[in-house]
Amino acid sequence: MYSVLKGSSYYLAHTPDMVVHNGTTQTLQRKIDPDSEYLKEISNHLRDYETCVSYPPNQVYIGNMTPEELEKIETPWYDKKAEDKRQGKFGEIMPEDEFIGMLKYVDVFDLVKLNDEFSKQVKNKLDKHPLLDEKILAKLAEEVSSDEILGFIENEKAEPIRFNDEIVGCVKAAHNLDDTLFAHVIFENLVSKASCTIAILHLLQQTGIDKNEIEYVLECSEEACGDMNQRGGGNFAKAAAEMAGLENATGSDVRGFCAGPTHALIQAASLVKSGVFKNVIVAAGGSTAKLGMNGKDHLNKGLPILEDCVASFAVLISENDGISPELNTDIVGRHTVGTGASPQKVISSLTSIPLEKAGLKLTDVDKYSVEMQNPDITKPAGAGNVPEANYKMIGALAVMKGQIQKAELADFVKQHGMVGWAPTQGHIPSGIPYLGFARENILAGELNRTMFVGKGSLFLGRMTNLFDGISFMMQKNSGEPETAVSEEQIKQLIAESLRDFASHLVGKLEE
Repeated sequence: MYSVLKGSSYYLAHTPDMVVHNGTTQTLQRKIDPDSEYLKEISNHLRDYETCVSYPPNQVYIGNMTPEELEKIETPWYDKKAEDKRQGKFGEIMPEDEFIGMLKYVDVFDLVKLNDEFSKQVKNKLDKHPLLDEKILAKLAEEVSSDEILGFIENEKAEPIRFNDEIVGCVKAAHNLDDTLFAHVIFENLVSKASCTIAILHLLQQTGIDKNEIEYVLECSEEACGDMNQRGGGNFAKAAAEMAGLENATGSDVRGFCAGPTHALIQAASLVKSGVFKNVIVAAGGSTAKLGMNGKDHLNKGLPILEDCVASFAVLISENDGISPELNTDIVGRHTVGTGASPQKVISSLTSIPLEKAGLKLTDVDKYSVEMQNPDITKPAGAGNVPEANYKMIGALAVMKGQIQKAELADFVKQHGMVGWAPTQGHIPSGIPYLGFARENILAGELNRTMFVGKGSLFLGRMTNLFDGISFMMQKNSGEPETAVSEEQIKQLIAESLRDFASHLVGKLEE
């Protein structure tokens, strides 16, 4: 039987100070021209926490609004407000000071230092968080003065941690000669680890699964940790599993740029279907490098910085329970080495070809989840509406194959597509944000089949000119749930058997 999707969680941390001081666009600009107008103006275009929380696409990401509800709001969305809800059914939007506290929580080498006053404030806030235990409070009890932190920054090249544009702590280098362990790399990796950890905690709460039942974790972000001898050796998966208290789990990292999560989900589904593991978590932390990535274009058009959140997610893949949506690993699209780079060939390899092998048409898929990039972010940067462009290509393919008429193309896009709402952090928007909604819609009987399409740009690593793509189908469960037999029922069955045996024995004696 196919493995099933038991739940999905989605997490955002609003990190405006990290936009200014850790996003690659900004750090490069600071090297090129530290006195540029862009760097002078960027702080005036940062959103406050309340504005970030009430931003409609962010509310969709954590599950308080549906894609259909977002579609009804006229674009652009940056000047519109939804409900101001931190907590959603899929996760939460955490303020920056609490997220900085999470960096301290996941640090196991005493590299994160936070000053006393800030630690006390954050400790009081995180003490009320429903997913965290006393371990975080113990770590935040460490006393470090502001002078000590400035000393680490000035003398040991530690990476400053800022909140409200003030230095409240630092991340120390893990090695003074190994540039893969320098402070800025450790900072990036801790951000990824912390955001991955809390996404896993949300997933555990949402699904109600016992932590000890998780046997394997696949982490599929775009970060890499290691040292000078093995720069991408890992292992984020096991590191996050440790922080989340998954004592019975092991794991490993999967990398494939933007398509990494889709690769990881197929691997997880296969591991469970084969019987190797019963419960596998696929998770990914966020990226500071991509904060404010399109900031210059946004400022030039008078917009706020919209890429101001570190995003993460976690997904639970389990044995078939006869109820949850199945991951049909018999329908997998692959952009192979020989596929080529033309848009038609790419889309065909990921959609129509695997569907035709299964005897299905493009119109047999109720919803496609592609690169669900938020058009509020991509359109001002000149990248257009990414999901819409993908849906038009799939629709055009359906026209070419005679499955719909040309006049029906717009209806195809509306019926089988969605608006984008995900942060532009590479691996985050690539199909995965819809998993939670798709599960709900399939369970409600509103959908039968959804196809998840991940694409990646392998050429960014300068090792190949190829890019990447892979897809899978999620479908309504084809079986019936097995009826569990309780302990009381077993006792009753035994008692009835004993009574029958006794009656039979008495009858024999009377004869």
